[in-house]
Amino acid sequence: MTKRDMIDDLVDIVYPWPDPLPDDADEEARCGLDAWRDEVAEQRREFEQNLRLTAEHAEEYFDPLLAEIGTARQEMREAEARMRLLVAYAREFVRPQPYQLKDLAAATGMSISGTRTAYDDDEIEDVARRLGRPPRRKNPTSAATATEHDTTEAEN
Repeated sequence: MTKRDMIDDLVDIVYPWPDPLPDDADEEARCGLDAWRDEVAEQRREFEQNLRLTAEHAEEYFDPLLAEIGTARQEMREAEARMRLLVAYAREFVRPQPYQLKDLAAATGMSISGTRTAYDDDEIEDVARRLGRPPRRKNPTSAATATEHDTTEAEN
């Protein structure tokens, strides 16, 4: 029996094997599971290799668990930034009417007021740059216009 280490454990946590199919699964499902397992096996191999090489060649102490927690945190920040851009798009660029705050709040897991303030001019400018077009309104964060519109919309 081979000795397991923290890196083996991290591989199992970050890239778990797919659950087995029920005994009555059809051939298409079995082929799909085999393809998924192959993909997971490659991800696991690359992840383990990267962690072991980093640990081996680190000039300072390298803790793979703390490094992976840091990676997860960075991914969360990137996902939150992407969500802010998507909410800005939904509110400021979708025509003819923006998405309702109540629908965006449900999708984001935020309150209506949290969704209303989830993005700012920087996100609006970033979306405009990426799309190559301006937002619906000339001054998208005009407090009076936005508040009046959002209050009416929230009641709908």
